[in-house]
Amino acid sequence: MSPLDDSGAVARIGPNAITRVAEALVAARGSAADVFGAAGLTHYLDEPPEAMVDERDVTALQQALRAQLDAETARGIGHDAGLRTGDYLLAHRIPRPAQRLLKLLPPGPASALLLKAVGKHAWTFSGSGDFSYTIGRPVQVRIQDCPLCRGSQADVPVCDFYRGTFERLFTTLVHRKTQVIETQCQAMGAEACVFEMRW
Repeated sequence: MSPLDDSGAVARIGPNAITRVAEALVAARGSAADVFGAAGLTHYLDEPPEAMVDERDVTALQQALRAQLDAETARGIGHDAGLRTGDYLLAHRIPRPAQRLLKLLPPGPASALLLKAVGKHAWTFSGSGDFSYTIGRPVQVRIQDCPLCRGSQADVPVCDFYRGTFERLFTTLVHRKTQVIETQCQAMGAEACVFEMRW
């Protein structure tokens, strides 16, 4: 489990994994200072990142979220941050014509096209982790060496940031009744984090 990408450089993740967590913390608790302080990342509150960040910062923030808050609150904030990330992607990263096309397609083909596009940019959210997917009933997304739960142990799945992001994208572009469940999590000892999309 290395924080390095295939070229040997430190892997990086998009700033949404930092900024949307801060927004979710402020919305739920009025402040993000204690969690970001515990992660050693208060500089991001002073100057929110606009470019890719070191994936180790994302891992540290997720660990601090779970260490500073009770499990239910941490999961809720992670999920909200993921929903906010999905909103950002829909507003700024997925072209409107592509969104219109996906909404016209049946769920199966729409899932295939959406995840093919997501897979091309997977390095922007999974860092040095390995992203893959399977189209079927259900649709499955797999992230091995997941940066969100790397180095953590838990009794329940904890990658709620990804769950929220996939939920927003799928309910908007594939099927409005999509349910996203993390069925396996490396924090629980699984080989990879696995998310299932059902409708």
